[in-house]
Amino acid sequence: MMAVIAALCGVLLLYYLRPPPGTFADGRPTAATRIVTLTIHGLKLHVPASYIETRAARSGGDRDAVALFAALPDMRGYSDKEAALFTGNGPDSPIVHMVIRADTNGLDIKSRLVRVYMPYVTDPKGEKAVFGLTRYAFRPDSGYGRSDLYAAPGGENLFLCERPAQNLPSPNCLAVDRPIADGVSLSYRFKRRQLLRWRTIAAEVDQLV
Repeated sequence: MMAVIAALCGVLLLYYLRPPPGTFADGRPTAATRIVTLTIHGLKLHVPASYIETRAARSGGDRDAVALFAALPDMRGYSDKEAALFTGNGPDSPIVHMVIRADTNGLDIKSRLVRVYMPYVTDPKGEKAVFGLTRYAFRPDSGYGRSDLYAAPGGENLFLCERPAQNLPSPNCLAVDRPIADGVSLSYRFKRRQLLRWRTIAAEVDQLV
């Protein structure tokens, strides 16, 4: 009887200490540098496995989307040595997360600014902001009320940045979707504290892609 109780306790302990679902099946990065070939809406990509976030995507083939990540400043891929850096979520994290996805209705940046965001800003002229950007404030009653929108000169990049808050100590900035091929768009996100490096980040992402 004691043996049965001990065995049941062991089973329960293993159950509660098990990794979350998908931890090993899909969420573990790899330091492997083998090239993975993926196709997204006809666009063929050749990506080192260490840049691909999920295990499923590392099998290659046709995909609707692929999530990539890299570390600033040199946009290096994942390594076991820097595992804590890539899995961390601190406000100063140097990790850039990218998504390349099929998007047949993709808008260019200028069209997205006018059609998606302008109806919700308080001043369509915006205001000069730090780092050479133009800031647009959203109406508090809009769905974007807890974020700021920053536009790069020439309308080449648009960043939707979460505002720091007590329940959001590590806010992100999202470089909103823009077309990179017919029916394929790219977006990427980084920590708001890295916004001062937006030019470098944008250039490094473009070069990597």
